Amino acid sequence: SPFFFLSIFFWTARILLFASATMDAATAAANASSDDGILCAIANNYAENTFSNFLASWAAITVIATVALVGMSGGLFYSYYVHPTYEKWVNKSNPAFPAPLKVKEEITQMCKGLLIATLCPTLSLWLAANGHSKAFCGWHDREGNYYSLGAQIGMFFGIWLASDFVEFFYHYLGHRYHFFWMQHKFHHRFGNPTPFAVIADEFVDQFMRSSPLLVFPLLVPINMDIMFFQWALFFYAYGVYLHWGYEFPWLTSDHPIVNTAFQHYLHHWKSKNGVKNTYHCGFFLKCWDQLFGTVWKGENQCARWARENGLRTREQWKKIEATLPDYSVLLKPSFWLSSKNE
Repeated sequence: SPFFFLSIFFWTARILLFASATMDAATAAANASSDDGILCAIANNYAENTFSNFLASWAAITVIATVALVGMSGGLFYSYYVHPTYEKWVNKSNPAFPAPLKVKEEITQMCKGLLIATLCPTLSLWLAANGHSKAFCGWHDREGNYYSLGAQIGMFFGIWLASDFVEFFYHYLGHRYHFFWMQHKFHHRFGNPTPFAVIADEFVDQFMRSSPLLVFPLLVPINMDIMFFQWALFFYAYGVYLHWGYEFPWLTSDHPIVNTAFQHYLHHWKSKNGVKNTYHCGFFLKCWDQLFGTVWKGENQCARWARENGLRTREQWKKIEATLPDYSVLLKPSFWLSSKNE
């Protein structure tokens, strides 16, 4: 189950974050205040206002993000693409499987995006550690104001709604205006995406997408542990689900509130021509697409529809199974060193 991989991701990230925060700072950790959280402890390790300390923190966070994201995306890919079954395949949005070369391109693009995806979080933590932002951990902000449990819950939902709208609106601009499409079009080389496509973006696109992690704590007091955990779960982990290529039978594509994996598959498939076609730019909530008129109005040809119309039979699966791509080439260095891209 994808939720198994999400739980593995969450606890692995927490363990790695804690280890990174304490590895080189045992003495500092012993003297830390009760309000120090996981991320503030990491930030305080690199609190010196120097460029080398910033680079060290960027490297540490990038390593943690790489392990978590590759582990999560790779786990799903191994289970649902390397070892698919008929029972899994009936829930696949697109019955076909992408070629290994296309997956190679996805992974390469994801690694480029990952390098920039960790830049804004690193800047945010570094500024917080040096007292240049309003970020805090625990129950008190930098001015000593106390934030109750209710206030922190309200902060959680406020960050969620604001982040979800920013993600939608920047994505919407990428499909409405040529300048923004020129930054975003690289992500749409993957019409039949796999979990590796979650942040398969060019540098500018990924920087803008992750910028709320930097900008929000500069504007208002924000608990860093809440914001970063929320982004890890609701944007990166949920993003892996959106690019999964499969649909949950219990989370149907006609859900009135949340975008499902089918909506995002449809977005990749139908919005690949940039400003000409724009559907389902939202990330988590559907309300933004409903307000901006970017909801797909055609037939809802999701996996459930395909099953009901006889397009996911065992006979069809046998034909697909006989032509499944050999993804074992992804483990061969010669495949990655080859310049072939088609």
